[in-house]
Amino acid sequence: MNQAQCAQVEVPLDHARPNGRKISIAVSRFKHTDEKNYQGVLFVNPGGPGGSGLAYAPALARWIGGTGHADVAAKYDVIGFDPRGVGSSKPALTCDPNYSDPIRPDYVPGSWKEEKAWIAKSKKYAQDCAKKFGWLLPHMRTTDAARDIDVIRAALGQDKISWYGFSYGTYFGATYATLFPNRVKRMVLDGNVNPKTVWYDAQLEQDKAFEHNMKAWWAWIAKYDSVYHLGKTEKAVEAKYYAVRAAAKKSPIGGQMGPDELDDTVLSAGYNTGYYIPFAEALSAWVNDEDASGLLGWMSTGGDDNGFAVYNAVQAADARWPRNWSKWHRDAVKLYRQGYRFNTWSNVWFNAPVAFWPFKGGPEFRLKGARNLPGMLLVQSTEDAATPVAGGLQMHKVFPSSRLVFEVGGKTHANTLNGNVCLDDKVAAYLDTGALPASHRGPDAYCKAVPALNDPDPTAMALKAARTTAGKDLPVGRP
Repeated sequence: MNQAQCAQVEVPLDHARPNGRKISIAVSRFKHTDEKNYQGVLFVNPGGPGGSGLAYAPALARWIGGTGHADVAAKYDVIGFDPRGVGSSKPALTCDPNYSDPIRPDYVPGSWKEEKAWIAKSKKYAQDCAKKFGWLLPHMRTTDAARDIDVIRAALGQDKISWYGFSYGTYFGATYATLFPNRVKRMVLDGNVNPKTVWYDAQLEQDKAFEHNMKAWWAWIAKYDSVYHLGKTEKAVEAKYYAVRAAAKKSPIGGQMGPDELDDTVLSAGYNTGYYIPFAEALSAWVNDEDASGLLGWMSTGGDDNGFAVYNAVQAADARWPRNWSKWHRDAVKLYRQGYRFNTWSNVWFNAPVAFWPFKGGPEFRLKGARNLPGMLLVQSTEDAATPVAGGLQMHKVFPSSRLVFEVGGKTHANTLNGNVCLDDKVAAYLDTGALPASHRGPDAYCKAVPALNDPDPTAMALKAARTTAGKDLPVGRP
């Protein structure tokens, strides 16, 4: 049986000083089994920033195989890794292991006093990061991590790499392609970051997109009111949700889930329609039967501090963030009053530590498509909330030789290898031979979202029992 091999690869802390202090990157390799048609290495990054990718080497091979293209996966050494500061790489960045412990102050401040409490909490987190890892933080830019990849490439004895990036992994891969165009063989970028919004404006665009997707979930619940009994219209279900949220602030659900924990958990329905059924079941059980077990079973506590710490460290180093809190406050209040209620304030606090980071980040790295860069395959769901559709269009513009495939109506974030045959066949053909769709103005090809995945039927028992789609584990909470 083919098993993943693991190693630590030493890289410079500062690539401008290759003989200076070293850190190490945890790497895994799931080796090819088709020796005759060997295609080289295929790196995979799940996103984040801060996502661990070490286990993704065998996982990606399995997911590709699950689409009926195991022969394609067999031609690659699939390479997983934990980017600098993440997981099993050394050191692993962590600032306050208890930062996200429940029950947290309400994300939506009801007064300036409540907002100041979150500001103080965010400022303290930034200070803790500086105390523990001040020497590492200036070297957490995406460009630093991309240069690590080239060290790993050389250690593997490869002239070129292929890349499969989800979400932030699209920006990561595009950064590598800009720095090392001669080292790129193929790249699949799924759920594209908008290079023009790195990173402050990205959260504002997310707030609008998540409002759309959460309303879509509430409308779906209303469609099946005979099953869930939460309201017959989207507005009624939305009102019911916010009533539950308000009650959780006064009396946490099951004694454990306050309004923040509730928001963080059901936010995943905005990422992935695979959560529609289980989360509706859990919410219905609480509202109608006072049974908290479903919600508590799915409860997100904000994630591991390592992921949160790296997320903030990378974004703070990559870009110039507003240092004046009045701008954060003004933008959040404006969006909230415009009706973007669900994600606006939670996104503020998820990113707020960077406003108090020990150094100013940036300037933003300019992505650029070199003339000799091979064509990349970009995939974009048109209703992706985490990486809205404008990101795919802008990435396509930056890399003229790329081809862009739209999943029309798709609401699930970074949705390849997840049951859409049209998408998955295009990915497999590209990884196998480099074949790309013909070039057209705007998107180059279109695939329709799969109805059974995009609008699941809770009366179908097979779907009702499902907790995964096409073998891909469903992530809970923020990426």
